[in-house]
Amino acid sequence: MRLRSTFLLTACLFLALLCHLTASAGRSPKIKYPGGKYYIWRYTLKDKQGSPYSIDHPTRWLTHKSVERRKRQGLPVDSTDLPVSSKYLKLFEKASGEIVRSAKKGSVEWNIIGTSRWNNTILVRSNDTTLFHRLATLDCVKRSEMVWTSPDSINRFIKTAVHEDFNPWDSVKSSRYGNGLEQIEMLMGQRLHNIDLRGKGMTIAVLDGGFQNCDAIPAFQHANIVGVKDFVYPNSLHFYQETDHGTKVLSAMAANEPEVLIGTAPEARYWLLRCEDQQTEQPVEEDYWAMAAEFADSIGADIISSSLGYNDYDNHPNYYHQRDLDGETALISHTASMLARKGIILVNSAGNSGMGPWKKIVFPADAQDIITVGALNMERKNAPFSGVGPTQDGRVKPDVMALGSPASLISGRGSIVRDMGTSFSTPMVAGLVACLWQAFPQKTALEIISLVRQTSSGYEKPDNIYGYGTPNFWRAYMIGRIEK
Repeated sequence: MRLRSTFLLTACLFLALLCHLTASAGRSPKIKYPGGKYYIWRYTLKDKQGSPYSIDHPTRWLTHKSVERRKRQGLPVDSTDLPVSSKYLKLFEKASGEIVRSAKKGSVEWNIIGTSRWNNTILVRSNDTTLFHRLATLDCVKRSEMVWTSPDSINRFIKTAVHEDFNPWDSVKSSRYGNGLEQIEMLMGQRLHNIDLRGKGMTIAVLDGGFQNCDAIPAFQHANIVGVKDFVYPNSLHFYQETDHGTKVLSAMAANEPEVLIGTAPEARYWLLRCEDQQTEQPVEEDYWAMAAEFADSIGADIISSSLGYNDYDNHPNYYHQRDLDGETALISHTASMLARKGIILVNSAGNSGMGPWKKIVFPADAQDIITVGALNMERKNAPFSGVGPTQDGRVKPDVMALGSPASLISGRGSIVRDMGTSFSTPMVAGLVACLWQAFPQKTALEIISLVRQTSSGYEKPDNIYGYGTPNFWRAYMIGRIEK
């Protein structure tokens, strides 16, 4: 047994190194950060007075699909849904303009790079610290915090080539699902597909750091990608040439290549939302995530698949502690905890901190009313890197488990790879949640979340390693039919 365990650990370490090298492909040595020293501050406002919008007329800023999703689930539009007050935005512009005019011509630059409706925040970028402190004194400001500092250097862009065809050995002739057979069978998802539940009519927003070559890889040419948006500042000049992490995540759901790889929701609609800055790891990424989640809400997404998580930031030692894992303390978790009340199901990765000093789930995996996904190996044992629970307030985490050590995916080069992480067990579950919800469109987000938990293998005796266990989506469908 010890020899076998040593072999498995060695294999895991080798795969981890291979994944690191794969992720690093397409990047050159670092170059100096362009433009000099800049900062981003987050300002939390006291209220929304002076807003020209009213909750009585939500279609002025939300799509019809977003409003209808709430109505269908009996959910009200409330004050958190209102955009940030235009009156306060004008106060920011006025105060900043005074600083710019009093400074040496051209020496001070500033701009508002984003706002969050649900958190009532404004993000400001500038090269002048005096401006930030002046804005913090405005009467409408509740609190302020620096959330980003420009790094000294960044990676230089290099384009990554795409394989036009799969390798002969990527094909598994004995299975329609090809390399993805084990990962969907573990969740009994193939039985939903057999009755034509493949995600049709459902919209999934994928929040990630990059979707390398998703516009060029032949396997995605028939995927229903309805839109993309970048929330990282500055927006990438090469949206489809950032990291391929999101490419792999998307493939677990959207791929539809018989005998090679079929994802868990090949007929769903997809929005690709970039909100992870690969150059640094700083608190502003929580703001980017929040803005992406709000955008997903505004365009009517049903499900968010997020394989992102945070607990440690560059130049911010001890920014978070495990006592903060309460679903509310972190801005990203507070935002995530609101999603079910907006009618959206968030499926989020538990994080890969299980073998490090943190060990537990990361933010926003601690959020309330979401599905947090851990990773299993081929023997249905928890992967040692998979983050564990519970939350600080005693909730079971993760919620469920799926194959992630390793998972079969499509890389940014367009080839089949096997990669490890809760990042890849998460979209498998997200895709099948879409298929399940397709069958029961009258159910609310909270009802679907509950159905997934209660039909998982360990529901009767949940713990903080496996959560409620491995989902059985066929059983969930059958129970859902009885409840219907």
